[in-house]
Amino acid sequence: MENNWVDFKAIKSAVTLRMVLDRYQINWLRKSGEELRGRCPIHQGEGQQSFHVSPAKNAFHCFSCKARGNVLDFVAAMEKCSVRDAAMKLQEWFAIDSTTAPGEGTAAKEEKRGEGTEPANKPLGFALKGIDLTHPYLAERGITKETAETFGVGLFSGRGSMNGRVVIPIHNELGELVAYAGRSIDGSEPRYKLPAGFHKSRVLFNLHRTTGPEVIVVEGFFDCMKVWQSGHSSVVALMGSSLSDQQERLLLGRFKKITLLLDGDDAGRSAADEIGARLIRRVHVRIVEPPDGKQPDQLDREELGVLLA
Repeated sequence: MENNWVDFKAIKSAVTLRMVLDRYQINWLRKSGEELRGRCPIHQGEGQQSFHVSPAKNAFHCFSCKARGNVLDFVAAMEKCSVRDAAMKLQEWFAIDSTTAPGEGTAAKEEKRGEGTEPANKPLGFALKGIDLTHPYLAERGITKETAETFGVGLFSGRGSMNGRVVIPIHNELGELVAYAGRSIDGSEPRYKLPAGFHKSRVLFNLHRTTGPEVIVVEGFFDCMKVWQSGHSSVVALMGSSLSDQQERLLLGRFKKITLLLDGDDAGRSAADEIGARLIRRVHVRIVEPPDGKQPDQLDREELGVLLA
């Protein structure tokens, strides 16, 4: 018989709201005191400060649509499902063993250490077909046809959860395809989709294409493609603003000089300072800040050239 037991307490202990926000690619929240605040991802309202997250309490509250609660309530609201179904999704997404004691979940451990006893991301046994590398959305984001062809990025119109999204192939350090990220192009949420069971803390996007002893580190997929397109062939993306232990090992194992080019907001600057402090003990680190409020993918070739000169 299928085991449908769900330990709500274990899931709430193992999964933080930060982890779930990261999975949904909700990266527009900004730190305000001890909270994160911004536009509500649930009702997608226009209030820029209506949605509050307390990482310390692992709770959220939207003062506009009145949604509030813990990580289970948040996923239930996002997925428009019951709390129990939300728990089942979290259990699958973060590989939580229902027998795991509270506070010792696999996801919580990997969030802290970025490592496990075995590789977390297995190579895919397939590749998506019929990807449109010339979709207008790419040009709107400043991505050239050559870059789209190199990265294999384009609109996927086939069957599955990535239908109607711009898909971005993700490879491990050996060049093996391990996942696709799907970017919405019509404003729908989540902005990015990642497959269940994929652990981005184990991967640096584009690492398999890097060359030489130096590397530029950015946050997002499009940041990475725009910097590569500007003439810098050695660039990787964290797929977020945090650096896991596994990602740190991947960097230190290959490079002697690391340039951090994270987003030009408070969160990006704070992350750059924290990551730089960790890496500078082992390698030469340079922190480059984009103009206030800007992201690397919003800059043109000339602006990136000046920043990275």
